[in-house]
Amino acid sequence: MSEPKTMPTDVSVEDFIAGVEPERKREEAKVLDAMFRKVTGEEPKMWGPSIIGYGTYETTYASGRDVTWMRGGFSPRKAKHSLYLMGGYCDELSGKRRDTQLERLGKHSRGKSCLYINKLADVDLDVLEEMIGEDWETMARIYPD
Repeated sequence: MSEPKTMPTDVSVEDFIAGVEPERKREEAKVLDAMFRKVTGEEPKMWGPSIIGYGTYETTYASGRDVTWMRGGFSPRKAKHSLYLMGGYCDELSGKRRDTQLERLGKHSRGKSCLYINKLADVDLDVLEEMIGEDWETMARIYPD
């Protein structure tokens, strides 16, 4: 069976953030990192070349493939920040609460398990922190250590 494409690395999160361009994205990455650290209590690790992840969980896909993935994280991409909030995707009840939170969040777009934010000034950071916290709790309930 093949290895997953995105795996934890030994690259320093601080070094990665220091190299994020443009400067506004770098400063916002620092804000997001501080928020994730506060909410999760976890030290982040780099996943692949550009994703900052917090915590891990293990699951088995319907195909039978076992995977280890981050419980949450983000990637400060040039166009938009990609936030990986798995709980709303993994749990129907959390997903319904997430819909209500998204109405209060501000300007954003979504993928299947990602939240995309162009700039942090576009969103309510208190709502974002609430979403990260609820997501973290959902993941801990579904995938206990």
